[in-house]
Amino acid sequence: MPQRARPQPVPPAPGQESVWDYPRPPRLERTPATLEIWLGGERIARTTGGFRVLETSHPPTYYLPKEAFAPGVLERAPGGSVCEWKGEATYWTLHAGDRVEEGAGWSYEQPTAPFAPMAGCVAVYAGRMDECRVNGVRVTPQPGGFYGGWITPEVVGPFKGEPGSWGW
Repeated sequence: MPQRARPQPVPPAPGQESVWDYPRPPRLERTPATLEIWLGGERIARTTGGFRVLETSHPPTYYLPKEAFAPGVLERAPGGSVCEWKGEATYWTLHAGDRVEEGAGWSYEQPTAPFAPMAGCVAVYAGRMDECRVNGVRVTPQPGGFYGGWITPEVVGPFKGEPGSWGW
């Protein structure tokens, strides 16, 4: 099997972070950033009390407390999965306006010890929402539908999920 070349990280400019400086295993951080999510033409969530998970080659994945979501938006979805770092995931369907996005959110109700502070907080796939914002800036969804990172101008890659990145 041919060996994949290590990607060349984009050098961060002042005020930027490189995802290649993020740790593996991933790290949990509180963020004071204003996180907002729109679905079905409605703002369905807003908080300044979220978390971000940082992992090598991935843009941050943001987790919002359930209380940040409007009433009736979240409904438990079938299925689940296991993350080697965070534990067992619970999936969520999001409802707003005329939109229903089955399994577009996930949480860790009883995460492993390093991720315990984010227990019950919900992350969403930005690409399945109308839009998501960090401090008023619209995010770009992480490439490759499997990943849930939010790309902002403050973060440089290349990012896991881009074509050719499977073996990273």
